[in-house]
Amino acid sequence: MTARWTAGTNREVLANGLTLLVQRIDSAPAVAVVTHVKAGFFDEPDHWGGISHVLEHMFFKGTPTRAVGAIARETKAAGGYLNAGTGYDHTSYYTVLPASGLGTALDIQSDALRNSLIDAEELRRELKVIVQEAKRKLDSPSAVAVETLHHVMYDRHRIRRWRIGSEEMLAGFTRDDLMGYYRSRYVPSRTIVAIVGAIDETEALDLARQRYADWPVVAPRIDPSVEEPDRHELRARTLRGDIAQAELVLGWRAVGPLHPDAPALDLAAAVLAAGRASWLHRALRETGVVTSISAYNFCPTELGLFVCSADLDPARLEESLRGIAREIQRLGDQGPTSEDLERARTLLVARWARRLESMEGRASDLASAEALRDFTWLDTEYEAMLAVSTSDVQSVVRRYFEPSRVSAVAYLPHGRGEDLTPARLQTYFTKPAESRPPQFVSVPTVARSTPLRVAGELVAEVLHVALPGVDLLVRRKKGVPTVTLGAYRLREHFEVFERAGLGALAVRSAVRGAGPFDAVQLAFAFERLGGVLAPVISADWFGFGATVLAEHVEPAALLLRTVMGEPTFPDPAIAVERGALIEEVAQVADDMLRYPFQLAMGAAFGDRTYGVPLSGTIESLSTLTPEDVRTWQRSESGQGRVTVIAVGEIDPARVAEQLAGVFHDLPAAEAAARGPSRSTSLIPEHRGRERTKAQSAFAMVFPGPSRIAPERHAAQVWAAIASGLGGRLFEALRDRRSLAYTVMASAWQRHHAGALLTYIATSPEREGEAREAMLTELDNFRRRPVEQHELDQAVSYLSGQALVSRQSAGSLAGEILDSWLAGAGLVELADPTAGFRSVTIDQILELSGRCLDPGMRAEGIVRGGGGSAPTA
Repeated sequence: MTARWTAGTNREVLANGLTLLVQRIDSAPAVAVVTHVKAGFFDEPDHWGGISHVLEHMFFKGTPTRAVGAIARETKAAGGYLNAGTGYDHTSYYTVLPASGLGTALDIQSDALRNSLIDAEELRRELKVIVQEAKRKLDSPSAVAVETLHHVMYDRHRIRRWRIGSEEMLAGFTRDDLMGYYRSRYVPSRTIVAIVGAIDETEALDLARQRYADWPVVAPRIDPSVEEPDRHELRARTLRGDIAQAELVLGWRAVGPLHPDAPALDLAAAVLAAGRASWLHRALRETGVVTSISAYNFCPTELGLFVCSADLDPARLEESLRGIAREIQRLGDQGPTSEDLERARTLLVARWARRLESMEGRASDLASAEALRDFTWLDTEYEAMLAVSTSDVQSVVRRYFEPSRVSAVAYLPHGRGEDLTPARLQTYFTKPAESRPPQFVSVPTVARSTPLRVAGELVAEVLHVALPGVDLLVRRKKGVPTVTLGAYRLREHFEVFERAGLGALAVRSAVRGAGPFDAVQLAFAFERLGGVLAPVISADWFGFGATVLAEHVEPAALLLRTVMGEPTFPDPAIAVERGALIEEVAQVADDMLRYPFQLAMGAAFGDRTYGVPLSGTIESLSTLTPEDVRTWQRSESGQGRVTVIAVGEIDPARVAEQLAGVFHDLPAAEAAARGPSRSTSLIPEHRGRERTKAQSAFAMVFPGPSRIAPERHAAQVWAAIASGLGGRLFEALRDRRSLAYTVMASAWQRHHAGALLTYIATSPEREGEAREAMLTELDNFRRRPVEQHELDQAVSYLSGQALVSRQSAGSLAGEILDSWLAGAGLVELADPTAGFRSVTIDQILELSGRCLDPGMRAEGIVRGGGGSAPTA
């Protein structure tokens, strides 16, 4: 499991103090440039709370040589994307684009870093956008609960503040405030520029020196947070709001990232909540007490927090708290078994590999490690994680999880569930839990298969082996030692609204037991290979997948075969999964992005075909029986060919032989005939819901081309012109009118239907203005041809992203699956840019004129009433 993630990294500190990190990674023709500035929420004095995030927004708002919007447009024209994020201890700006564009990326990033104008009028407009972002955050129950927990846990440290800033404080920021913070914090000695990709290291260093070496030295102003005194006090708080399900978060003060106990705390979190075989999942999710459960060790620079969170029915709050307390106490009393620890460690090893697979992920982690100590800390941290023992985990749980140190926040719906008080919390964590013996998992042995010699055809670097009942699609992807593996079938029928969610219930119930495995055994078997078994379903296909360590392809394939063909579907497991689905469906109503789209799609398709919610409705799920699930399995799994995909650091010929040995005896079946669309017309209906939310959010659905339509590339180019940084809708509705933080457009394409989608979330009082502005901008596409430079920029962006997206095995596997099951086959993969390059201005105009008629749109809206701040 050993690895040197930093091998070959070049480090250079310029005379002005700026640090350059360059690492060559040839796994994809892409490069990432990450600018890491050691200035975040912790660096803000109270009178400037939220200013780091405001400055992040203004980073893209022009320089003396680049007008407003030019930074985004130039990046798009180079085939790249850019974004930024503000953390507690830093602000990070990143650009990812084809490797040939490194010089362009450095030009843009260095200019914005050194020469941001922070124009007063642009700041005034952008502050309105950030207020919308703050309102969006108030409408996110999980964000509200977690940041309230920080406030409860700490009395003095700046982590206790609402980090994005209050609306009143944001509205009061001036250009002088921003310039003062910018000039004193954004200085060379507090800046790290990390470059990772398929580049020449010497050339990359030279290009970076040219752009940063003459940045003048400025002494930084450091304004650290006050230190937090130690305390032994149990704390609890209850919030109430217009939410469908309860949010529960618990926290313990822990240690910073450089502390020797940090790796053991990471392993404790993984033992407790990583994967389906984790202790908390088995105790609470597997039994239906909670809808979801997680735990993580969070270490921003100078402090640390260990957090456990759950989504649940408010009526089960006490049961959930008792279960969490019991499992944490057991971990401290008994420690993990060696099998538990190795399962958790293997999952973390695979998680590290996936995180460092992309250029952006690796550049970000190199920069973060350098900011903490030096970039080699990345390897040190990894090796420390590998060295953690069972006694180490037990020791840190005993040390940091004292009952008197726990804090908790319960965010409950109005009128449901009892308030969580310190006294109630104390009864759960200070009363000794019932003694339970160590829980050992005995995993059945599955007979190994014999590799089968097969011949295949190589198409677009994908080895295709056709067996009587299965198509094997195998591709090597250089990079990290993992493989993304999945098995899929086309669906025979669309679901009907009255039985919506049946497919989701079936595939989710399948992972709760198959062949000789019960739910825990099956989860444990996968997770000790490095992967978490994931059921997946769409309206057109379903299947199961996992990303495992590369040496475990064959045992993982055997497990997939068992799940696909031998699910046991015990009645109690189906009942628990149905209950979890019902709670998740109820929770969708709290999601101000998903819910408007669900309403809009239901309206557009009249609750048929693609308008049927995949997860079902509360009413439809309540009627489904175990026999319905078994009947669905027999119907959908008994016909058609299976598609098996494997992508990773593998030998395709050898893996194809291993997969053939596992799947060769599937019943023979002909390839499905993918004929013309069965459902193409949309219904111009509007649906809405009233909620007590800080924003109103609406989605529009217009007719559009399907996945197999010849004009599908024109629709994707239209979306690239309309949406994203530098897009028409972004500039018109967000930049110029400050109507929203989130505005987007996309081309939604499935085999039997397609649509052009738009979305915006705004203040309730500006809903009418936002709708009118959206329709006006869309009408402009119908009335006037797009400019040649807009077309060129969109085509360059899409072409570049087609290459950049192949950084990860998971993305590449998804591309293969989509082309095979929904598209024209593997031939699409040979040149993913060709279709975009063929699009013309006239095609965009024709598509817009035909599809963007406002009278043909369906719409879904969640209409807020303002003032959704939760009450304590």
